Amino acid sequence: MSAFLDHFGLRADPFSKEIDDDKLWLPESKRGIVDELVTCVHERKHAVVTGEPGVGKTCVLRALRHALNSSQAFRLTYCHNVTLGRRDFYRNLCHCLGIAYGSTAGDVFLSVNKHVEELSRERALPVFLVDEAHLLHQDTLDHLHILLNYSWDSRSLLSLVLIGLPDLDERLIKRRNRSLYSRLHYRLTIEPLCPDDTADYVRARLAAAGMTKELFTSDAIAILHEAASGSLRDIDRVAHNALRLSARKKRKLVERDVVQAILQLDNFGGGAP
Repeated sequence: MSAFLDHFGLRADPFSKEIDDDKLWLPESKRGIVDELVTCVHERKHAVVTGEPGVGKTCVLRALRHALNSSQAFRLTYCHNVTLGRRDFYRNLCHCLGIAYGSTAGDVFLSVNKHVEELSRERALPVFLVDEAHLLHQDTLDHLHILLNYSWDSRSLLSLVLIGLPDLDERLIKRRNRSLYSRLHYRLTIEPLCPDDTADYVRARLAAAGMTKELFTSDAIAILHEAASGSLRDIDRVAHNALRLSARKKRKLVERDVVQAILQLDNFGGGAP
């Protein structure tokens, strides 16, 4: 056990990214996003989800996976390697799906198309989750709406969820991408945490690691929230390092001065103390 975990009597690192889907903490706003996505998939429709870096976009996808996991009616495929041309994007999608594909762009697309139709005959709906979608090549965006077109655009055989930075919205609203954008019935935005959310998040992560009392003082939480601007990723890093420094100082609470010291040393890019 690490020294700081032993010092505070914690079972595990409370701010590790290694956490099971069913243990994810989500504020009410993000639970609402997940509920909207569940409805979207059940309706066989498509969605775009955007948010600033670190606000929990991938956590939302993991929560969606957990929400749909018990149903055999959905086959989720997660794809995050999107900095590819159209053919290689579909080749990567085939790889994620575990299906064979040919060498030409047409063959690769046909493999995906046939797989979707086969799942339809099995009464299963494929759900393609495309993370970091703001990085999609334009030639892929030009073609994605064709992937959603079955039986002369009269049947919906899959659900597509694009998730990325706000740049994605800016790209989709352009005239060139209107065929795809018009098919994205759900257009959702993940907002940063509010101060109360940050306090609840820190408390929940500590409780999951075995802490039964308040460990961060209220002013430490306030400065942590302000510095992180509601980003879960930044909260995790700063809070983790604050625990380590507090343990090194033999303190039983994480106080404001320790968080300030971490922010000065880390500067959102430096090393841990």
